[in-house]
Amino acid sequence: MVNIHDKITELLTLSGIFLTKNEIERLELTDFGLNDFGNTGLIIHTYINTERCCAKELIMLPHQVCPEHTHPSTATRQGKEETFRCRFGKVSVFIEGNITTQPAVELPKDLANYTVFHEVVLNKGEQLTLSPNAKHWFKAHAEGAIVSEFSTMSNDDTDVFTNQEINRASRLSV
Repeated sequence: MVNIHDKITELLTLSGIFLTKNEIERLELTDFGLNDFGNTGLIIHTYINTERCCAKELIMLPHQVCPEHTHPSTATRQGKEETFRCRFGKVSVFIEGNITTQPAVELPKDLANYTVFHEVVLNKGEQLTLSPNAKHWFKAHAEGAIVSEFSTMSNDDTDVFTNQEINRASRLSV
């Protein structure tokens, strides 16, 4: 069986994205506190995150889901606006809108924790911009996916997940 470090390296190589050894060692792996990383999880490399902007690579294993959430506005800051650009593989982003009756990916088994089902499939080179406060979730297709995220400042600890059991601060080691 391929270990997680080898799979991350393989996805990065296939995508043509180069991260240094030090960057790979500092990748953020989260299972959202659900202890099911292969199905619900995310691998994140943050290039920059300042008061004005944020740039990340979101690395997803085959069929892996990033669960439904929003980036809410607060009294002092507008919610995060973000653009997802697919760099490798395919990813289905689910947002508010008309329900997609035949999605390209299998829906999660815990459907009670998902409420938006309008699917936008991003192929390599395609992108989608989400407004602040937009509820969304995404799932990699069979080959996995790497998605670049460009956004306003990211404060992941304030994300609001539909699944109340999620712990966004939960981290795994590579």
